[in-house]
Amino acid sequence: MMLTIPRLLVAVAAAAALAGCGTPQPRASMPQASAAPTDPAETIYLGGDIVTINDRQPSAEALAVKGGKILAVGARADVEKAHKGARTQVVDLGGKTLMPSFIDAHSHYINALSVANQAKLYAPPAGPGKDVPSIVAELQRFAAARQLPKGEMLLAYGYDDTVMPNGRLLNRDDLDRAFPDNPVRVDHVSMHGAVLNSLALKYYGIDAQTQTPAGGVIVRKPGTNEPYGLIMETAFLPVFEKTQPLTPQQEIEGTKAAHRMYAEAGITTAHEGVTHLATLQTLERAAAAGAHSIDVVAYPFITDVEKILGQFPVADWGKYHQRLKIGGVKITIDGSPQGRTAAFTTPYLTGGPGGEKNWKGELAASQEVINQALKRVYGLGVPVTFHVNGDAAIDSLLQAHAFAAAGDLSKDRNVTAIHAQFTRKDQIALFVKYKIRPSFYTLHTYYFAEAHIKNRGKEQAMYMSPMRDAIDAGLRPTNHTDAVVAPLDQMFMLWSATNRVSRAGVEIGPEQRVTPLEGLKAMTLWAAEQYGEQASKGSLETGKLADLVILDKNPLKVDKMAIKDIKVLQTIKEGKSIYTAP
Repeated sequence: MMLTIPRLLVAVAAAAALAGCGTPQPRASMPQASAAPTDPAETIYLGGDIVTINDRQPSAEALAVKGGKILAVGARADVEKAHKGARTQVVDLGGKTLMPSFIDAHSHYINALSVANQAKLYAPPAGPGKDVPSIVAELQRFAAARQLPKGEMLLAYGYDDTVMPNGRLLNRDDLDRAFPDNPVRVDHVSMHGAVLNSLALKYYGIDAQTQTPAGGVIVRKPGTNEPYGLIMETAFLPVFEKTQPLTPQQEIEGTKAAHRMYAEAGITTAHEGVTHLATLQTLERAAAAGAHSIDVVAYPFITDVEKILGQFPVADWGKYHQRLKIGGVKITIDGSPQGRTAAFTTPYLTGGPGGEKNWKGELAASQEVINQALKRVYGLGVPVTFHVNGDAAIDSLLQAHAFAAAGDLSKDRNVTAIHAQFTRKDQIALFVKYKIRPSFYTLHTYYFAEAHIKNRGKEQAMYMSPMRDAIDAGLRPTNHTDAVVAPLDQMFMLWSATNRVSRAGVEIGPEQRVTPLEGLKAMTLWAAEQYGEQASKGSLETGKLADLVILDKNPLKVDKMAIKDIKVLQTIKEGKSIYTAP
């Protein structure tokens, strides 16, 4: 429930939030309107570029806000005449750009609650993890800075084995030498696995007698059956599920920190992409404690659906309760292309992660299991997202849809193919026919293109995330960061979609570039459609929520190569500032 706040307090709060270097400033004076408007606004924004993401009205001179919603969008004279009252706060954008805030189409929100207490090991430029010595050094620095006691687990994320020079990968022995007295878990950048030292392997109950589960990977030390550190996919699930629970205070503090991370990126709706029952309970407790400043949409993992339905009836799904809603169900079909666990119809050129020959990757479950899982979700009548990376996984999704939707293949069931990176052209046509929305991951064209070229060949790598072809076919795809696989950086994501340039400076399928406006739609209006929230979010239109972001430059006007340098100055949720750049 929204609190009613006196307009004077709103004005004071808005002025305080916008004060500071480089941020839009309130006008020095607010002259009395000659005639009192019948519907005065709390705030009016003007004096900069207003990008509406509304094709019927692409731009405007002014935007008025009242009661957390957009009151008016249009010409300055018209907006001021109709809505500028004596207590209206007029915010001069000072030439900056106002647009709808960003909607996160896919990330792992729950991880943001804990990453502040984990070492960040992304490869440059996102982090220090350029090689094994650099990774070990950062772990040691992090542990020393926090005075990590003996026996306490050291957690890290972002390990990218695709950039390790000369194929020298992080292993159990590296971590044992540096940390003989602490369990160490270094999560793979794909979030589909981790490298563990001996104490961590013991903690999670993995040893030489542990059988590799179907759809899983346990890398063994050469010449032995001993686990050598890296575990992935289904073998990683027990590790993922055994994560230590947070205390109530940690839940609140972690939630506030996570929301700030998203707000700093201009995001006001976040996605929790693989939600287990315990995760959902954590989210609910934090929401009940009033810790949510942005909206969070959770997608329960298919394996937890029945347990979750026992506590959260399906009738309550799709509705926000204290800024939290259950959006639908998540089904994972394959793994990670950079981790060489994604499922393809042709073999990897470099073999499997454990040295497997003629390796195509594997489905996470049999086709029959996937078919029945989707039939169950369609029976519930809720949206569904599929994790699919390789073309074989996408084939599996299409087969499952044909089975579960038999009799009405083209009904709109709000199905989203998350990542869909190695979609073939023929699969795009079926996406259109079956009304399946791809949510692409164009950041791979920068971060992992060289690995994909090596593993999959140049032709297939160049066609990854074919957003241009998808749009031209009539689809309205979304785009995402998959955080914390990649950092939350919406401008860098937009840059990757409009430029498709790799870490090495190579153009990756330039024919699949999209325009900056199309790229913005994929992270605003089309993302709102993914959540069934297009009536209230995603564009600047009268009656929609005042979910706004102020940028220092206009992405539609700068050189496309400069888009990544655009900064978020302020993020506004329902008319209230939740982040202002220092």
